[in-house]
Amino acid sequence: MGTYDDVCLDVFLKKQTQLFREAVADTPEEAEAFLEDCMAVVCQNLKEVKQYLEESGMDISGMDNAEIEEASEVFALPDGRYLIVEG
Repeated sequence: MGTYDDVCLDVFLKKQTQLFREAVADTPEEAEAFLEDCMAVVCQNLKEVKQYLEESGMDISGMDNAEIEEASEVFALPDGRYLIVEG
């Protein structure tokens, strides 16, 4: 697998229903293909998440860090990074 590491794929597989009504992938290979198709982004920290969301046109001016982390398209990874998947 290339673009997305095992941590990203595992978290997405476990938590994909926070963004989608039903599972869109059942295997790591399917998850990677889906993430590549929708051009998901891995950010190193919350500052990068905010920057990405602002650049993509999302109004986050009134949101605190917890609200940004709870956004359905933001997947917190256990190593402190974030996966952003636009649905």
